[in-house]
Amino acid sequence: MAEIMRCGWCGEDPLYQQYHDDVWGDPVHDDRMLFEMLCLEGAQAGLSWITILRRQQAYETLFDHFQPEVVAAYDEAKIDEIAKDARIIRHRGKVASVVTNARAFLKVQEEFGSFDAYIWQFVGGKPKLNAFQTLSEIPAQTPESEAMSKDLKKRGFKFVGPTICYAYMQACGMVNDHTADCYKYVSA
Repeated sequence: MAEIMRCGWCGEDPLYQQYHDDVWGDPVHDDRMLFEMLCLEGAQAGLSWITILRRQQAYETLFDHFQPEVVAAYDEAKIDEIAKDARIIRHRGKVASVVTNARAFLKVQEEFGSFDAYIWQFVGGKPKLNAFQTLSEIPAQTPESEAMSKDLKKRGFKFVGPTICYAYMQACGMVNDHTADCYKYVSA
């Protein structure tokens, strides 16, 4: 039986492979999931994605399954409580940013009708299909992720730099960066 070819970044780790196969690069249009992925990408800043992936269930539990309406109501005591939990990255600024981002997220939903309608505008409403042969060709950021970052920051979001935004775009399928040798590669 032939071995399944995947993008090189997921290696042999079964959790990474499952994430690659079932999540990464698949277009996401569900607002709650878009919020969760934005929060997790922010938590990942300065760390490897597998570090966050291994803690994803704890994040989901501690942040009430990333229901923005619930998270937006958290107070300082709740933020402090979460920031002390050893199951996640205990960076108070990152924890507080989830609450800040929930509040900004709700404002975007109100303005645009959905976060999906807002965020997908940065790629013209459909996935951008790239044709990278190797991982080294994939950029850390693009003009689209820079525009997204700038606009999110203007709206009050935190931990949304252009590199985080590009990782978010990849994770949510706004760009398809599966390398050409990967079984999930889609040609234009």
